[in-house]
Amino acid sequence: MKALVFAAGMGTRLRPLTDRLPKALVPVAGVPLLERVIRKLAAAGFDDITVNVHHLGDQIIDFLRAHRDFGLRIHISDERDRLMDTGGGIRHARRWLDGNEPFLVHNADILTDADLSRLWADHEASGAEATLLVARRQTSRYFLMDGDMRLHGWVNKKTGETRPAGLQGTFDEWAFQGLHVISPSLFRRMDAPQWDGPFSIIDFYLHVCADARIQGSPIRATHWFDTGTPDTLARAEAWYSAHP
Repeated sequence: MKALVFAAGMGTRLRPLTDRLPKALVPVAGVPLLERVIRKLAAAGFDDITVNVHHLGDQIIDFLRAHRDFGLRIHISDERDRLMDTGGGIRHARRWLDGNEPFLVHNADILTDADLSRLWADHEASGAEATLLVARRQTSRYFLMDGDMRLHGWVNKKTGETRPAGLQGTFDEWAFQGLHVISPSLFRRMDAPQWDGPFSIIDFYLHVCADARIQGSPIRATHWFDTGTPDTLARAEAWYSAHP
């Protein structure tokens, strides 16, 4: 089973901690974020993992080598010369992700006990081209999905912006949880010139969802942390210290 871990982020919200340490190697209860994610993936049966790198990428490569890739097949998608954003990062790693089976995408700064096997199974059962882990949580930006959990748009509650503009209908609002399963068939939709270079995977999903089935999967988890800010990192530190 294949997975891509986003570990290329600058971690600007965690400065000065990330001035000398890549965000993916920030420790939570003594264990680097990347290690926690990789071990979770391995426990769920993922044995072929691609890790993208940019900011202080040498440290991540050295970390993986020092741990002998945790006994897995690990590839480095090198973005040290140019940060490709989330969508461009997936496209950039295509050589390792393309094929006949889906792959999971996991942000290195997301810690959760969400059932990855169930997310995978939901994707395979639905025939969707991408299945996004979503939840009912308070945030400022939401995916807009119909009763069948198919993606139709997006809304920013702070600015009032809706995409696509003029979207009509009644939809449920779901927050994205930073994990998704993608079928390689989606790569053919990235071949258009507009996707040549850095781009957001969210922008891409919103562009193709009228034709491609992009769906949500509301799998419950006992804990979920986006550790990208000092406050949420501290909360994750407290939780994992209490639940070693």
